[in-house]
Order: sequence, then structure tokens, then C-alpha cells
Amino acid sequence: MSDTFCADLHCHSTFSDGTLSPTALAQRAQRSGVTLWALTDHDETAGLAEAQMAANAQGLDFLTGVEISVSFANTTVHIVGLGFDAQDRQLLEGLSSLRNSRGPRAQEMGRQLEAVGIAHAYEGALKYVGNPALISRTHFARHLVEAGICKDTYEVFRNYLVEGKPGFVPQRWATLEEAVRWISAAQGVAVIAHPARYGFTANEEYAFFSSFKAYGGQAVEAVTGSHAPHEYLHYADLAKEFGFAISRGSDFHSPQESKMDLGALPSDPAGYVCIHELLAHRIHKAPSRST
Repeated sequence: MSDTFCADLHCHSTFSDGTLSPTALAQRAQRSGVTLWALTDHDETAGLAEAQMAANAQGLDFLTGVEISVSFANTTVHIVGLGFDAQDRQLLEGLSSLRNSRGPRAQEMGRQLEAVGIAHAYEGALKYVGNPALISRTHFARHLVEAGICKDTYEVFRNYLVEGKPGFVPQRWATLEEAVRWISAAQGVAVIAHPARYGFTANEEYAFFSSFKAYGGQAVEAVTGSHAPHEYLHYADLAKEFGFAISRGSDFHSPQESKMDLGALPSDPAGYVCIHELLAHRIHKAPSRST
């Protein structure tokens, strides 16, 4: 890789809960200096064909991606898959089962919000959803901001839609074993996304990483928009302890909402195995970068 190499391997489009199309994301990534890019929509791969075409047009190397919702120890965690066969039947069927569970959950979220005086929240959230099967808390949050109930999505998630607050509805997602198996069977690499977000104790985190490794997981996000700078090295060291590669990604959703823009992450800590080294044979090279 050249000195100008810059990977951003975690972001979201209008095919899940982002506000930009895959094409617009590819253009933004290219303008921001990204050279290797992945689209990782929640439980959905429908945007990957457009994303790969747009990456080619922008001269970006590209990896297939997805972010799978997982229930582990009564906590929702996320596992990113990278470099997989996007036509793999087992993966597609697994993701479809997760999407089918979102609708009933969203309707119950709407009922809870109506019970505290916020009418038509479900219908309002639907306005932000390209595919109703992918409705999420983020779509509800955008509606609550538009309706003037909260000033921004950060305020929404302090007062609504989280455990102990109105609109929170727990969901049984994939198991950790299922998510890793789907990704691995599709010839991809499973990655623990933004581990600092989950609030695990040290013992709980060790159990999480140990289970992930036992099921065949191979990488963890160290440098990500959800981590503070001191956490980059902590998770890089933890990755090395478990024999994982480190991955990176902004977790970009929207120019107005995201903490980190595409391509704005600092470089990875030196001396660690990076995920693009594991996936070199799975990278779709842009025509101008293939020689």
C-alpha cells in the first residue's frame, strides 16, 4: 500500500439508516481521500451493487460489507462482515430473517411513544425509510427532531428509545454464532464493531471476545468514529492478544448527525495486522488502481 492509502470500512446509506445514497457516499469518500471503501448497511446488502459501481467510477478499491445486529449477554452488539460473497444464500436468508423482525418492533415503539403523548411516531419514522423492513431507532429519532420534540438525535437517545426510556423495545437479533457463521460461510471476515460502545465490564468484554474467537471471528474495529483516541490503542492491543486483525471505519451515517466524516479517521497504530491484509484477495480493485 502507498503512503496515501486510507481505508474507511464502516458506513451506512439510504438502504439502511444513512441519509446519502451509495453513489453519494462513494463520491464523498473519494473527495475525503479514501482509497479503500466498504458500505456496511444494517442487516442489508441491497446497496452493494450500486456501491461497487460507484466505487469503480470514483477510482476506489471496494470491499463488500454489512453490519449484523446481534444479541449477546442481553446486549445488542454489532458484527461487521467484510469481503464476503454478496450472493451467498445462507447469508442472505439470515439477513432477511432479521429484517422481517424489525416491523413489529417498530410498531410497538410507536405505541409506546404515543402513550407518552407523541402521536404518529411510527408513521413519521416511515418517511425516512427507503425500505420499511429496515425501520430502526434512527428513523424514529429523525422524526422526533423534525417534530421539534428534541433538538438533535443525541438528545433523542438521551430521553427516548433507550432502555428505561419511552419507546425502548428490546429485540432478539441473531446470535453471535449465527452472525459469524453467515459471514464466514460467505468467505468474508467477521469484525467486532465499535466495542467500546457496549459498556461491558472487563470480564464481560473478555467473554465476548473469547466467544467471538471461538466461533471464527477474525478482527475488531480499533480506530472508529465511536471510539475516543485513547481507545484506539486499547482495542488494537486487545486485538493482538486474541490474534485478531484490526479494522477501521467512521461509522458515517449523515453529514448532519455523524461524529466522524468519511476519511477523517487518524491512521491505525503501527505494528498491528490490519484487516486489508487478510482480505487482499477479496478487494474489488478500481480499474485505475488495478495495475
